Order: sequence, then structure tokens, then C-alpha cells
Amino acid sequence: MEPVERTPVWLMRQAGRYLPEYRAIRDKVGFLELCKTPRLAAEVMIATVARLGVDAAIIFSDLLPILEPMGLDLEFAHGEGPVIHNPVRSPDDVGRVRELDDIDRLGFVMDTVRATRAGLDISIPVIGFAGAPFTLAGYCIEGGTSKAWLLTKSFMYQHESAWHDLMDRIARGVSRYLVAQVDAGAEVVQLFDSWVGCLGPDDYRRYVLPHSRTALAEVAQRVPTIHFATGNPALLPLLREAGGSVIGIDWRIDLDVGWATVGHDRAVQGNLEPVVLLTDRDTVRRRTREVLARAAGRPGHIFNLGHGILPHTPVENVLELVATVKGG
Repeated sequence: MEPVERTPVWLMRQAGRYLPEYRAIRDKVGFLELCKTPRLAAEVMIATVARLGVDAAIIFSDLLPILEPMGLDLEFAHGEGPVIHNPVRSPDDVGRVRELDDIDRLGFVMDTVRATRAGLDISIPVIGFAGAPFTLAGYCIEGGTSKAWLLTKSFMYQHESAWHDLMDRIARGVSRYLVAQVDAGAEVVQLFDSWVGCLGPDDYRRYVLPHSRTALAEVAQRVPTIHFATGNPALLPLLREAGGSVIGIDWRIDLDVGWATVGHDRAVQGNLEPVVLLTDRDTVRRRTREVLARAAGRPGHIFNLGHGILPHTPVENVLELVATVKGG
């Protein structure tokens, strides 16, 4: 970690439904089609970086397209979010989850990386990403999103051998996918474990940690990695153990406490509560400064939200956040 002139800032889901420009494109193109059209996907992120003035561009994509070449039938249903029509519900079903030996079917993601990199100033790093094994396995088993991940946890407890088989397949695929993004021009990658906060530390260590380590190990030899999970701050030391040059911290713990939990020899990212951006500019400015104060100028802090920007967020509040981090 090295000192910098100011805290760098980018935002998860910074190119999303809150932006009029994005909604205009989505009125003409479905979400999965947009993800699979590199020219448009790159255009969305390049325009977002210019509009917001953030310090990094995460590629416009989604966690789930990696599952299609692995044999899962994925659809983004209007108003329902992602749906997997052939979920994994028994140990026998794990056998039809294919190894991601060939990245070519995800070539559109690598083309998006290239197009995003080509369209930005070289000073703006491009961040690639993937879903973490637990989060992807959860979608495979539930057939979509869930509030409590009951099917996933029940499968994990009742069919431990099959669970580890499934997680092994996914982790190896995620590793290859992230390395391919780096080969295409990504200078950083982030692993999103969006739903692992439903687990306690003992279950994380037994059922998840080895697979997240597998997903990150090879790509970590090439570029910096960000390991982000939400929902349970007690997992932070285990995220560090699993890997990550930077550990993402969500809003459920104060940044200074979270950083001390991770260890000050490791960089952190976070952690403004996303709902703050639904309030007013004075509140945004005050709460942003509070996060910066908790970082106390220590080298190694990347400012971000504690999760993604919410759909109804006013654009002017996002601009206020970025300006405040930059010293406004």
C-alpha cells in the first residue's frame, strides 16, 4: 500500500438503472442482450465514468452468464430478475454442471473488457469481476434469488460431498474466467460474494473458504484482487484468509472497526450505506465525510458503497458523493 494524493473512488453498480442514459438503452435492449453486446456494454460504462468522474471502470456485465456454458438454462425474466430453469436440486444434478474448460462462449465479456479499456484514458483502471462460488452455487440451487437461501443451505448440510463437487467445478471456472479477463486487459478483478452473509463463520470456513481461495489464487498472481461479501461482518477475517489484495467492507460495520478486523496491513474498500444516496445532498456530504474520517487518511482505502447503487438514486447525489471524496 502506498500513500496517494486523495482517496480513490468508484461505486458498485455505478452504471445502472438510476441513470437516464442507461434506462434509454434498456428501453431498446434486454439486460442479457446488453451484457452480450460488447459495444453497448462498453459504451454504458465509458459514459458513466465520464458522467460521474470516478477513478475506475468496472466492466458492464453480470454475475450469472458464466453459468450458461456450464449447463444452466439462464433467463432474465422481466420484473422477476434471474431465473434458472434447470436448477441443481439433488446430488445427481451436480453431474450435469459442466467444467468451464472453454472460455470462448464467454468471449463477449472479454470483448467488453477490450472495448472498455480502449475507450478510456489509460489512467482509469478497468476492473473485471465474477461471482464467488457460494453466490453462484446459491443461484444454481435456488433457481434464482432468495431471501434466506434455504434450499442452498439445506443442500450444503445434507449433501456435503456433492456440495464440494459443485463448488469445485464453479471455483475452477471462476478462476479461468477471471484470468481470461486479465488477459483481455482488466487491471484489477473483484470477486462478489453477494449472498454469503447468510452463513456463520464456522460454516464459511468448512463449506466456502477453500473454494473462494481456489477462485482467487491464480489471478492474484497477476493483478490486485478485491474480495467483497455482504451481510455478516464476522466473516471479514475469513475473507482475508481466502484471499484478496483488498477486502470489501459493507455498511453493517463501521469502516475503522472493519479495517481493524481485517488488519491494517491489508487494503479495504467501502463502505457508505447505499440508502444514504436516497436522502439529500447535505446528508450525502456529511455521511461521506464520516466514512473518510474513519479511514483517517491511512493508505489503502478505496471509497465505495457498502453494496451497489439503488435504482431510484438521484444522479445529483452520486455526483455529490464523488465530489466530496475528491475534496469538495
